Amino acid sequence: MAAARHSTLDFMLGATADCNAVLKALQPVFQEQGMTETVHNWEDHGYLATYIKKNGSFANLRIHPHGLVLVDLQSYNDHTKGREETDQLLNKVEERMKELFHGNLKRVKRLPAILRGGVIDRYWPTADGRLVEYDIDEVVYDEDSPFQNIKILHSKQFGNILILSGDVNLAESDLAYTRAIMGSGKEDYTGKEVLILGGGDGGILYEIVKLKPKMVTMVEIDQMVIDGCKKYMRKTCGDVLDNLKGECYQVLIEDCIPVLKRYAKEGRMFDYVINDLTAVPISTSPEEDSTWEFLRLILDLSMKVLKQDGKYFTQGNCINLTDALTLYEEQLSRLYCPVEFSKEIVCVPSYMELWVFYTIWKKQTEV
Repeated sequence: MAAARHSTLDFMLGATADCNAVLKALQPVFQEQGMTETVHNWEDHGYLATYIKKNGSFANLRIHPHGLVLVDLQSYNDHTKGREETDQLLNKVEERMKELFHGNLKRVKRLPAILRGGVIDRYWPTADGRLVEYDIDEVVYDEDSPFQNIKILHSKQFGNILILSGDVNLAESDLAYTRAIMGSGKEDYTGKEVLILGGGDGGILYEIVKLKPKMVTMVEIDQMVIDGCKKYMRKTCGDVLDNLKGECYQVLIEDCIPVLKRYAKEGRMFDYVINDLTAVPISTSPEEDSTWEFLRLILDLSMKVLKQDGKYFTQGNCINLTDALTLYEEQLSRLYCPVEFSKEIVCVPSYMELWVFYTIWKKQTEV
């Protein structure tokens, strides 16, 4: 099935618009295409003209009196000829507007067409709500687990990208993310006990195993994430997910909360805890958002299994989400034990936004 192509063309005039004059100037452009016209007039609020073609394509022409003229065109022809026809129509509209207003156009803006309903979904929002179009050319993997939808899509720039329930998690290009959540090369993992919460893509485990730790325990709830990544994200995880046990690591397919509670009860302690479960929630209402309760629980339990001189690493969120990040830092003051923290800002390629990472440690008591 062909995707719907949504094309836009915007004009900002240098003065108020004579709505009737604009309409009469552009009517012939649409009528030449054999499009049927319907016009709505809102007196002081301008005009809306709709043009419909027999093949199902249609255009909306919105003329605002204050000088904004908007053209939206939706077509279902995904072949080259259909795209050329759309471009030609928009070109004629632009030419006619320039003739009509000469040098009185402050801005003309034509955005790339948005494809809606296609087999490949190229559009994913950033954490702060901006729309990004990725250069996706293939759906590599798309399955529903008992916990989430798992997609692995191929990007020409970023390689394969893991997307969990609509959130871009990690691409093969994103070693910067993995390094940041491990301490950005400042830590010595040799002979250390490490606990990874989540991390089903295998990137963190793969990088830490290279650093000769004593033992790494990774706790991932979703076997299907591991299965997809070990097959299609091998530039990220190497061969480390081929087996759930290695010389210096083990992977537990379990919910991390019972595991953390068990380790705390047993008195098991770690030099490093790396939380790769979820980003700081966008919501700034922790009393209403269960994700904040989940984060606080993970933090408290992690502190209970972290050695006194150990470190806890986690991602924050996009640098623009200042309210959410500030609220997260406030939560750190409410843990069962006093902690201190630092943060680092890193550019993660496939996120197309700057990302905040936290290092948290127990506050040393003065003797």
